[in-house]
Amino acid sequence: MSVVLGLATFASSCCPQQAKPAEPVISMPNPDPDVTPPAEPTPHEVALAEVARLTALADANPLLAPWGGGYGGVPPFDHMAPAEFPAAFALGIELRRAELAALVTDPAPATFASVMVPLENSGRHLNRATTLFGVLTSGLNGPEAQALDEEWSPKLAAAADQDINFNKPLFDRIAQVHDGLATAGLDPVQGRLVDKYYEDMVRSGAKLDEAGKATLGAINQELAGLFTAFGNKVLADEDTWTVIDKKADLAGLPADLVASYAAAAVERKLAAGTWAVVNTRSSVDPFLAAAAGRELRKKVWTAFKSRGDHGDDHDTKATIARIVKLRADRAKLLGYASHAHLRMADTMAKDPAKAQALMMRVWPAAVARVKEEVAAMAPFAKKDKVKGPIEPWDYLYYQEKVKAAKYAFASDELKAYFTLDNMIAASMYMAERLYGLTFVEVTGSVPTFHADVRVWEVKDKASGALIGLFYGDYFARAGKRSGAWMSSYQVYETYTGAKRIPIVSNNNNFVRGAAGEPILISLDDAETLFHEFGHAIHYLVAEVPYPSLGDTPSDFVEYPSQVHEMWVLTPPILDQYARHYQTKAPMPKALLDKVAAARTFNQGYGTVEYLSAAIVDMELHTIPDGVIDPATFEKDTLAKIGAPREVAMRHRLPQFNHLFTSDDYSAGYYSYLWSDVMAADTIAAFDESGDVFDPTVAAKMKKYILAPGNATDRAEAYRQFRGRDPDVKALLAKRGFPTK
Repeated sequence: MSVVLGLATFASSCCPQQAKPAEPVISMPNPDPDVTPPAEPTPHEVALAEVARLTALADANPLLAPWGGGYGGVPPFDHMAPAEFPAAFALGIELRRAELAALVTDPAPATFASVMVPLENSGRHLNRATTLFGVLTSGLNGPEAQALDEEWSPKLAAAADQDINFNKPLFDRIAQVHDGLATAGLDPVQGRLVDKYYEDMVRSGAKLDEAGKATLGAINQELAGLFTAFGNKVLADEDTWTVIDKKADLAGLPADLVASYAAAAVERKLAAGTWAVVNTRSSVDPFLAAAAGRELRKKVWTAFKSRGDHGDDHDTKATIARIVKLRADRAKLLGYASHAHLRMADTMAKDPAKAQALMMRVWPAAVARVKEEVAAMAPFAKKDKVKGPIEPWDYLYYQEKVKAAKYAFASDELKAYFTLDNMIAASMYMAERLYGLTFVEVTGSVPTFHADVRVWEVKDKASGALIGLFYGDYFARAGKRSGAWMSSYQVYETYTGAKRIPIVSNNNNFVRGAAGEPILISLDDAETLFHEFGHAIHYLVAEVPYPSLGDTPSDFVEYPSQVHEMWVLTPPILDQYARHYQTKAPMPKALLDKVAAARTFNQGYGTVEYLSAAIVDMELHTIPDGVIDPATFEKDTLAKIGAPREVAMRHRLPQFNHLFTSDDYSAGYYSYLWSDVMAADTIAAFDESGDVFDPTVAAKMKKYILAPGNATDRAEAYRQFRGRDPDVKALLAKRGFPTK
């Protein structure tokens, strides 16, 4: 009845009505004094009626509705027209607001069941729409999607603040549950969920006065718009390429790479007989490692490293300055010394000083190794009559010369054994051996967001039970952001009594080869593929009843993925999957031995490239007032720490998407190193067992590290797994650095 009334009220309020002539006045008898008039509905009953009304509307919207289509529901990627999102967002926000109103007006005492469960269950419709929109903006971005993102990111941020972060009645209810934890009789996971909600809301401004909330809300909305603007500007510079129109300029490039550049030119409708080096890492790095033409290497390197730094409409430096300032203002408002202190309050490291100490423990050894690597290149550069010092665009080229001389093989020699399809299959074999997961491709049976996307159902090998769905989006294209990442469309949960399976994807930017030819990838790309698949495994084997405990701290989340890189070069994987793309022969033992001997080769470059970016990130976000000049800050910081001029930051500030498209990795790029300490120590555990697929070690890793998500303390989880804290010496040894 309440739903009908709600709908009738809505219709009469928005539809014009024709004026009626006055009705004659009719005298009515006095009401029976013994009949009690109906009671007015309570605020809680009104809120519940509104939830019911809006839910009926939302369930009829393809972007908001519960997913159908088998497997307990799959993302409706065939319903992602940009023009449909505004109405979905508006309705989703309205419904979440009503759900929270029902929660805070509930007259029942504040308990886990009356507060935390409905809170965890709120916003599902809106979350489905924002999940689909995230796929659109990261994988299929275009002018219409970008305009929507710029308009709606601030609106969504404002709604989150108004409805959740600054909702005092909601915080009061959560605080009542939190304050009664000692006597609530909750299990440890439920207690951890309460703690997380309470602490997250405090860090989001729940305890600020109204003026403070207004200021913080304005900051959050402006930041949301700036994050979108930064990403769109970088994407515009990434959707470019360097054209090669002379065959002589292909000197040094292997045939498969030439074919991929030719295919890229055809895809971009360039003139016949030209080649295109697309402005993505998977296209640029192989070129820099193989191209003999120094000036062309410089041109390609410069185009890649100057994304967002051209002084034009796509320049990001003013955007960076404003983001950093707003972050500092927000941290001060919330009572933190800097943005880094605020961001790291919910991490394993806790304090920026601890992260900085770890980075500076590794930095001197990495810099010293770079000097050795550059010295080893000098004779080869001299032979090529290079004038002046080794430049950043020379490094990968001459390190290949050194590798060939020292180890008698080149990186390109390995590519012949690493076809993309085989490496995808190899990663799934790894998951089967370690965790008993099996993958059966079902592409074509569920909607996908692009014709290139493949889909697998994931099952438990022993029981045959469905575990989840895995989507693979492997190729670069216009409108897709660069890099590699994992996306989670749906996480595991059981707390409502119904089980939901994880639905995840891996997203890469491999460059296509010629039509009909196998796609060869580098060893680095193969390790990246296994890395992202490690993220997917982390979510697929989850056994976390509450979705809000599914995501781990930022300096833990990279740890499992870094461990899984190890298996690329293990004998079971190499023997079965590293087959020559033409002869199908396995990689010769002589080449395997050379690869093993070269495992710590060029670690100076790799570590300095990454670590310089992480140090600059932390320096940037520990400035109390956040006032910086992006044009000089990067250069000045690198000079202060003695960064080798021959190695550029992996991500320069003008294109550092990790830092400036959201808060997620800001003051958090150190996390790859923090996680790698645990990863190296975990690899040592498998080494000590003598079996790269040791079932006991794998079972403990699944039980303590992967399956619990953030339902248990992550430092304690590591101690349960390894019997002690991680040892940084394992990391130093892994990179070939002195351990003393």
